Amino acid sequence: MADVPTLSIMLLGAGQEVGRSCCVLQYRGRTIVCDAGVHPAYSGIASLPFIDELDWSTVDVILITHFHLDHAAALTYITEKTNFRDGKGKVYMTHPTKALHKFMMQDFVRMGSSSTDALFSPMELSMSLASIIPVSAHQVISPCPGVTFTPYHAGHVLGACMFLIDIAGLKILYTGDYSREEDRHLVKAEVPPIRPDVLIVESTFGVQTLEGREEKELRFTNLVHNIIRRGGHVLLPTFALGRAQELLLILDEYWKKHPDLHNVPIYYASSLARKCMAVYQTYIHTMNSNVRSRFAKRDNPFVFKHISNVPHSRGWERKIAEGPPCVVLASPGFMTNGPSRELLELWAPDSRNGVILTGYSIEGTLARDIQTEPDEVQSLKGHMIPRKLSVDEISFGAHVDYSQNSEFIEAVNAQHIVLVHGEQNAMGRLRAAMQDRYKSRDEDVKIHTPRNLEALELTFRGERVAKAIGNLAAKPPQPNDIISGLLVSKDYSYTLLDPRDLRDFAGLTTCTVTQRQKIALNVGWELVRWHLEGMYGKIEEGVDKDEVPTMRVMGAIDVKQTSEHELTLEWDSSASNDMIADSTLALITGIDKSPASVKLTTHSHSHSHDSAPDHPHPHADTDDEKASGTRIQRLAMFLEAHFGEVEFHMPDIASDEQPEEPPQPALLVRLDEADALINLMTMTVTSSNSALRKRVETVLDMALSTVSSLSESFVSSEPLTAEEAAPATEKEKEGSVGEQPTQPKAGPSNEVPSTPNGLSPPTQEGQDQDMDSQDVANVRGGAHVQDNATSAEQPTEQIPGTSEVIQEDDETVVAQSAQPTEPPSTPAIGDKEGSRVSGDDGNESDASSDDEVVLQVHS
Repeated sequence: MADVPTLSIMLLGAGQEVGRSCCVLQYRGRTIVCDAGVHPAYSGIASLPFIDELDWSTVDVILITHFHLDHAAALTYITEKTNFRDGKGKVYMTHPTKALHKFMMQDFVRMGSSSTDALFSPMELSMSLASIIPVSAHQVISPCPGVTFTPYHAGHVLGACMFLIDIAGLKILYTGDYSREEDRHLVKAEVPPIRPDVLIVESTFGVQTLEGREEKELRFTNLVHNIIRRGGHVLLPTFALGRAQELLLILDEYWKKHPDLHNVPIYYASSLARKCMAVYQTYIHTMNSNVRSRFAKRDNPFVFKHISNVPHSRGWERKIAEGPPCVVLASPGFMTNGPSRELLELWAPDSRNGVILTGYSIEGTLARDIQTEPDEVQSLKGHMIPRKLSVDEISFGAHVDYSQNSEFIEAVNAQHIVLVHGEQNAMGRLRAAMQDRYKSRDEDVKIHTPRNLEALELTFRGERVAKAIGNLAAKPPQPNDIISGLLVSKDYSYTLLDPRDLRDFAGLTTCTVTQRQKIALNVGWELVRWHLEGMYGKIEEGVDKDEVPTMRVMGAIDVKQTSEHELTLEWDSSASNDMIADSTLALITGIDKSPASVKLTTHSHSHSHDSAPDHPHPHADTDDEKASGTRIQRLAMFLEAHFGEVEFHMPDIASDEQPEEPPQPALLVRLDEADALINLMTMTVTSSNSALRKRVETVLDMALSTVSSLSESFVSSEPLTAEEAAPATEKEKEGSVGEQPTQPKAGPSNEVPSTPNGLSPPTQEGQDQDMDSQDVANVRGGAHVQDNATSAEQPTEQIPGTSEVIQEDDETVVAQSAQPTEPPSTPAIGDKEGSRVSGDDGNESDASSDDEVVLQVHS
């Protein structure tokens, strides 16, 4: 069955835009959502992702990469105001992200509570925060069957991570916002050690190349110093968390090196940042070596000496604006409202002042509009304000530029690349540049730039890998070796193991399903035996533990005379045993209609068909001295039909010679001038003519299968013995036509005194032979078959090949074997290492374990 699963990627936000990141992944019935942010340029419902396009009750996992509003602010709305709670979805983010997300969202709710289009209430926020599950970097999480994910450091901001997601073996790397440059406090983004199939990566800066960190910091501090020298105020619009901490570290260090600036205050206009500083001090261990080494020396880098918080009095913005030169870091970074917007409106008319944009500015925000240096800006109250202050841009946004992004994309080496979180033009340029790079190296890598709500479907035809464990892994296989075992599927991962390891590795136990069928028959016991010997060659005969006369067919099927006119067939169910049982049943039900039966039982006596035949069946195996000669004669007749005259050859040995090995009889085949010698002991052919040798070998193989009975050709199980522990034997083809086949014997501990028939009476427990009287039916003139299966129903149609059925975690896995060419070995009656598998709940199902398995999965 062709298995061509399709991965569906739909962007509910951040598709050819920056803002409201929300990416939906659907594969093999699983739905994963990465990020849930709002668009900073809009407000209320308009700022949300297109959440109406998804049934949120079907979502299995929501993964939040970092705490920025454009990646996490819509989470509360989704969890509390959609049907997400109707499903079994879970929400994950890293420990630092959860801690900072709480403060960010409290501030977001406070800012939006004054407007009429607030998205949710503080109570709903509290309920949402309680459902978040924090995780650590490099921790492998399995939120639901078939899905695992691993967070990796992404740089960007404290706690930011990228997620390597595994859905049923398909690996997807979702980067979120990431930075490949180590700054003053954060590590750079990692390249996961596992190659993903799909990479979903940001494209914020497109093909733009940013200056290095040292040059950028130098230019930034010079700009700040120049504005102060001319007597102006410096406005640094920034978000309360993330890049603000990096700027504070830079400014604090610069002020420390320049004593002339010690009287110039640096204000951090954010009560939120003050609350979150404790979080930064808590998660020092997640930062880079520079911060960790300083902290180890009792030098906390986040205890600033030259930075203070703004006064809490009303109207502090105007007081600062009318005061001496200073530096103010104020949020939000896009200057849509809040302290940064109020300070800009106050300082805009004065040419001595300056604003330095330190992060990426989203289209539609004042931060983006002011980059064109307009003559006027519109105030929040609607009137125009002249703009004379200087405007500069130095990006500390901690996003990758083109060189860093392209290097990372090539290092990840995914087959499919999906660009998100970038404006249409920047994304298009990046796609063209990457395509040129791959084309020059003649690499076939697909690059996709989907728009919002545009479903991207990627088809994969991947290999399935099964891990061999336990006894199967003890000896490494060699090339062309065939490994046989049980194939167990769980959560789309496959394990191959020996049936003996089921309990240890899969928590499953084995059992045997015994089937019984009753037959009402009006013929004698000896006549049944005569027909069975004619079909199968040799029949084992004895009694069972209840002293019921029993014949065992091919070591697998017991035929019991439970009453005068009733037979019961009993066998351990498997594909091969079921075939033998079907043939035995067909043979027995046709005995009373057989012309041979009529001939054998027709002579002068009272009318009864119970008399025994007075001579053996011509096709039955015999144990007398003539058996070997008869078999050799039949073999020679078969060969003569193909090659003409065949001679019996016995080497002559002189009386004074003492051969190392006894002479072995052979048949000599002559064709034209070439000879071929068939060793009757080893059944090997030797000839100087290779063509004749191959031809004789082929005919000999057909002859052996023709002149040998079924019981001689195949050994299906152990002989009828008393103990359970006898090991099952391999099926084997009779090697010599001059000897009777040797039946496998149980170990010494299994030997019991023989009966006159040469068989041991079974003493095993657990095989209930009691039959209800209503199950017996006598049908005049023929036979009636009834099914009284124990532990399993008799199938109406046997599918060729054995089946392994394993019940675990609400999934049923069927491992079906190839159809055997010979009946495989099965255990003796009551063998607990047999051919059935059941779950711990005791449900039994078919599970033969001797053949090579072919996978079938039923969910």
